[in-house]
Amino acid sequence: MRAHWPEYAIEAAGLGLFMLAACGFGVLLGHPASAVVRALPDPLARRALMGLVMGLTAAALIYSPWGRRSGAHFNPATTLTFWRLGTVETRDAVGYTVAQALGGLAGVLLAAAALGPALAHPAVDYVATVPGPAGAAVAFAAEVAITAVLMSVVLRMSNTASLARFTGLAAGALVAFYITLEAPISGMSMNPARTLASAVPAGAWEAFWIYVIAPPLGMVFAAEVYVRQRGTRAAHCAKLHHDDGPCIFRCRFGELRPAGTARAPQPVAPVSERQIGHPGR
Repeated sequence: MRAHWPEYAIEAAGLGLFMLAACGFGVLLGHPASAVVRALPDPLARRALMGLVMGLTAAALIYSPWGRRSGAHFNPATTLTFWRLGTVETRDAVGYTVAQALGGLAGVLLAAAALGPALAHPAVDYVATVPGPAGAAVAFAAEVAITAVLMSVVLRMSNTASLARFTGLAAGALVAFYITLEAPISGMSMNPARTLASAVPAGAWEAFWIYVIAPPLGMVFAAEVYVRQRGTRAAHCAKLHHDDGPCIFRCRFGELRPAGTARAPQPVAPVSERQIGHPGR
């Protein structure tokens, strides 16, 4: 773990920067005194703008030199899923999860120090993720669904040679889409560390369990479906965007052919060999 501290630090910094952006834009697009709120009174229009800037933030972090080195998880649910697929060592999964939680919280606390009461205003409330008017059960189902779709897209694109380089763009586009249309249902978390970061200063604990359980459940479900369709060796690495830099994972990304080249048909493994991977294998 000592050798991998740069990757852990990147994961902390990445989610911290994401939360700084979320808090800043949350005040800009949500506080009643904001000029943007007065100019755009329609909540849907403001959510679309929020989705755009946060989707671009997510994509920028994924494609940044830091994101390419750590794999740009920035989410314990993502790390847990790749651990379950057997591409992440247990010690690194622990290191990533702790770093993500601390980094996200540090980002919100830094934003609170910079923005003051504006971030604590009830209309912003530290950009906490809470269930919408439909209630906790609907929010739980929505979080499972959106995380399952996200992980399904990430796995299929990052493990297809011709599509791998677009994985970050697809992830950013989904973040933008979800914030625009799904946020009123569950708050659009998809990330236990992201929800924790806001819940600590906001005291928003009533439905916290949703955001601890639902995102990992949705992502692991998507991974189960993926490997049953494509086999346990179909997950080549745990990075969302891979390059030629160092990789701390159980990586087989080199087995993917260069983008644009045809791949020979792959034999279908027997059912017994298509069970989901395990970190010990």
